[in-house]
Amino acid sequence: MYKGTAKARFDASGIEAGDTIRVSKASQQYTGILMPRPGIGDPSCAILKLKTGYNIGIEITKETLIELVSKGEPAKIPDAQAASPAEAAPAAGFVSFIGCGGTIASKIDYRLGAVNPAITAGELVSSFPEVARITPIRSKMLFSVFSEDMNAYHWQQIAYDIEDQVKDGAEGIVLMHGTDTMGYSAAAISLMVQNPQVPIVFVGAQRSSDRGSSDNRVNVMCATRAAKSDIANVSLCMHGSSSDDYCYLLPGTNVRKMHTSRRDAFQSINRPPLARIDYPSGRISQVSQYARTRKQNAGMMKIAPDMNQNVALVYTYPGIKPDIFNSLSNYDGVVIAGTGLGHVPTNANSDPYSTSVMSAIKSLVDSNVIVAMAPQTIFGRINMNIYTAGRMLLDIGVIGNGCDWTPDMAFVKLMWSLGQVRGHAKAKALMLENVAGEISERIELEQ
Repeated sequence: MYKGTAKARFDASGIEAGDTIRVSKASQQYTGILMPRPGIGDPSCAILKLKTGYNIGIEITKETLIELVSKGEPAKIPDAQAASPAEAAPAAGFVSFIGCGGTIASKIDYRLGAVNPAITAGELVSSFPEVARITPIRSKMLFSVFSEDMNAYHWQQIAYDIEDQVKDGAEGIVLMHGTDTMGYSAAAISLMVQNPQVPIVFVGAQRSSDRGSSDNRVNVMCATRAAKSDIANVSLCMHGSSSDDYCYLLPGTNVRKMHTSRRDAFQSINRPPLARIDYPSGRISQVSQYARTRKQNAGMMKIAPDMNQNVALVYTYPGIKPDIFNSLSNYDGVVIAGTGLGHVPTNANSDPYSTSVMSAIKSLVDSNVIVAMAPQTIFGRINMNIYTAGRMLLDIGVIGNGCDWTPDMAFVKLMWSLGQVRGHAKAKALMLENVAGEISERIELEQ
């Protein structure tokens, strides 16, 4: 909400958020859409969205010249700070925006030069009036944490809230989430919320909303389109290229962040994207065979949130010592991100300068720790039948042969499998079962 001089000037001219205005100050002139004022920051600083898509802030004083160019359609959601639960309930057919923190819901702290979780889900959505023209909206902040601080507890809360939102009539779910571990969360929710009857779409931003190059606007708009579509998968919607031209809708079971900072950092691993969403038209195309429809999933949604967090993920590397694996004896499960087709150092040729970790891994397996293999190469499928190292791992009971899951998914699925069933054998069997599309019979060559 604007306050003080800014509010007085806007009220006097009949200007509201969503209107196109012209602001002249210090021989400079700017024309753009007046954006809603977030609950933090200087309330006398007007935020304009220019035609370029960039936002600028202009301090409004008594000397600032303001002209109404055209009236716009106001956003259809209440103020995030003042809305009560009853006031926030929209009309039927709404999309629920659930805030989970991260860069997409962050602001720059200029005192520290850092990005911190700061704005609510409602404030973020209100920054994009176009969203309210696509669909009625319900928004809430479930929690505000950076994604690197998330764990199975947070995934369970997301699953429970998705169930509540669907029961309340949500037509789609948009989960605003930090990008660092969004792949892990998408994998977890794919297992926890099976056969969703509505689209469940993770969305994030590589760059915060304060930055001119922020990708949050395009990502949020495309995610909203995806949430209104017929694609009833757990998915992730992010930039498909470094430009603001389209987003990919990626399967939550097989998605990974592949770059530290590019806006098109996320890729679908061993699967084609579910769809491409063009911006700004919103046209959805290129739906793959892995996409599920609302009709296919009707009446089949299952919530299975139980997890066992006593699982470790270990990347093997040249010279890794057996002590690493010996230290994991108190875990219930271990995922090894192996080299190549699924290997660890075995010293099969008895080289005097090499060290084997086989006895340490065998000790884990013998003590009923489930040990699963995943490829640290990311792309491709585990095949421990080819080389001596792989065959030795199979012989001692390491599982995962033939699986094309990512290390992220294998780690999450082992936690989930151990949380779902009692007994070592049942957990191993569930681990190797294709539950939500995380294991395929064949890998598509064309990505």
